[in-house]
Amino acid sequence: MQERTIETRRGIKCQVREAGEGRPLVSFHGAGGLLEAEPLLERLSERYRVYAPVWPGYGEEPGEDLIEDMLDFALHGWDVIEALGIETPHLLGHSMGGMIAAEMACLAPHSLGRLALISPAGVWLDDNPIPDLFAMLPFELAPLLFHDPEAGVKLLTGGVDFSNMDALQDFMIRNSRRLGTAGKILFPIPNRRLSKRLYRQTAKTLLIWGESDKFIPALYAERWQALLPDADLVTIAEAGHMIPYEQPDAVAEAIANFLG
Repeated sequence: MQERTIETRRGIKCQVREAGEGRPLVSFHGAGGLLEAEPLLERLSERYRVYAPVWPGYGEEPGEDLIEDMLDFALHGWDVIEALGIETPHLLGHSMGGMIAAEMACLAPHSLGRLALISPAGVWLDDNPIPDLFAMLPFELAPLLFHDPEAGVKLLTGGVDFSNMDALQDFMIRNSRRLGTAGKILFPIPNRRLSKRLYRQTAKTLLIWGESDKFIPALYAERWQALLPDADLVTIAEAGHMIPYEQPDAVAEAIANFLG
C-alpha cells in the first residue's frame, strides 16, 4: 500500500495508506494501530479503493492534543474523508475503530454506503464487563486477544528484541503515546453511550466476530445486532479479537459478499 499525508480543515495532518481500485472503502484501525503488514486491507484492495487513515497519536504527525473525546474522533473521521475528496464511502472499523465508525454513521447516516464492524468496542454490558486493557501487563494481552497466543505475541511485538534496551524503550514510548490517545474514549471503560444513538444508523451493517474472542465476547455481538436497525452477523472460526490478522481471507470474503 502507498502512504501519503493529508491535512484536514481543522489543520490536523494525517497519514493515510491506500491501494486498489473501485468503490471507496475507508478502514479505521483499533487501539493497536496499523501494523507493518495489514493482510485484510491488502485483500480488500483487490476489489475496492481502500483508504486506511492513521488516528492522531499513532503516526509521525502531531495532533492528538486536538482530539479530546468521542465527538472529536468521529468528526475527525469525517474530516479525513472530506480531505480525501471521496463521497459516501463504505466504512470499516475494527475494535476501537469500529466504535468510532459506528459513531460516525450515527452522526451522518446518509453520508456512507454500508458499514462493516469487526468486533467493535463501544457497547457495554454491566453483567459482562470488557477487560481493562490499561490495567494489564504486556504478556497478558496475547492470550486475551488471539486465538493463537504464540502467534499473537510475535505480531504484537513486531519482532522487537526486548533484550535490547534501546529497542525496548522506543517500543514503550510509542505504545504509551498510542494508549494515551485511545484512553480518551476507552478508559476506564469503553462506554460513551453509543448504544443510545445506534438507532440513527440507517445504513445496512455487517458485524464480524471471532468465535474465540475473549476480549469482547460473542454476547456483545448479539447486543449490537439487537441495537442496530439492520445488521447481519458473521462469526469466524479459529479467530479471537484480532480476527483481521488471524483470518484475513475469511474476513475479506465476508466483507466482499456484504458490500458486493
